[in-house]
Amino acid sequence: MTTLVTRVLAKLEPGGAQLSALRVVRGLEAHGIGSRVLVGWASPDGLALAQRMGVTVDVYGSGGDQQWQADPRFARWLEPRLRDAALVHAHMFGGWWAASCAIPDGVPLVASEHNALTWPTGEPPHALRGGLRRVDRLYAHGPGARRAMLDAGIEPALVHDGISPVADLDGPQLPGLPSPRIVFAGRLHAEKGPDVLLDALALLPDAPPALLLGEGPLRSQLARQLRRLGLRGRVRLLGWQARPSGTIAGATVLVVPSRDESWSQTAVLGMARGVPVIGTDVDGLPNTLADGRGIVVPAADPAALAVAIDDVLQGRRTTDLVGARRYAVRFSLERVAAQYAAAYRELTGAPRDDAPEDDQWTERAVVQA
Repeated sequence: MTTLVTRVLAKLEPGGAQLSALRVVRGLEAHGIGSRVLVGWASPDGLALAQRMGVTVDVYGSGGDQQWQADPRFARWLEPRLRDAALVHAHMFGGWWAASCAIPDGVPLVASEHNALTWPTGEPPHALRGGLRRVDRLYAHGPGARRAMLDAGIEPALVHDGISPVADLDGPQLPGLPSPRIVFAGRLHAEKGPDVLLDALALLPDAPPALLLGEGPLRSQLARQLRRLGLRGRVRLLGWQARPSGTIAGATVLVVPSRDESWSQTAVLGMARGVPVIGTDVDGLPNTLADGRGIVVPAADPAALAVAIDDVLQGRRTTDLVGARRYAVRFSLERVAAQYAAAYRELTGAPRDDAPEDDQWTERAVVQA
């Protein structure tokens, strides 16, 4: 028997939510769940990311970024593509709202919300509440998302903690890197705060080299900031790294200076590699770094960040590296994929993962680009 599971992403770009979803698509293959992928809006880098990961996508491609839009046109595009689905898992408001309008009666709808809802184009409360009435299970990736969904009226029993896989928890360290070193890994976007890190480094003239991994809309601005602060000899913009673990491993400190962060795959990767992590007091990031797993500082505060970095460099502050590693291994791809596979089978009434081989699942991942 073939069971079709459709995954809907509101947008596809090299971000944590999308990277997580594509990893899960691949990880589910070990559970007999194949993948066919459709998409709402995608950047060229997002499409390239899917290609590198071996995930084929079909694209809606109209109306721009779908993350915050309650777009009836997108719902109409989805409708014929959801007719044979046994379960739909949709990510980000624009994805699960459209899926809620298009999904056939009786088909379970799983929604994932990865960040606190900021509504840059204006909050659509009626659309939010209407979409939630059709959701059978919601994964909230952070306290901000959970709070917003509960405030909108979803039944608390339907809300679960979101889980994301982190790759290369034990990969090799790349040779030839400076030691000691400071590392940042993430999108070069204002919400990730790489500009705050540069301002902090300008306050630490004796700090070791810093390596910034990632691409994004702030790259040109950061290059100008490097020149203005006199950091060009101390800070390198290394661009997108498909496997950042090799650069993070062996670092003296990993900095996550976000202005908005529900969890942080980067922080978990650093903890898995035995690197002290400094993060900011935003949304769910303090929970990620709780119990001594990391150091938390105020967001958008270069002076406080500089003090914390210097404290780690000088050995005045330490983190619980053993506890951090124990926490991080919970998010291996194998463990996360197994949890989603079990959830899908529970919602559809399909046999468990130890069923005979002729009980095959096919996941159709709908990536809206």
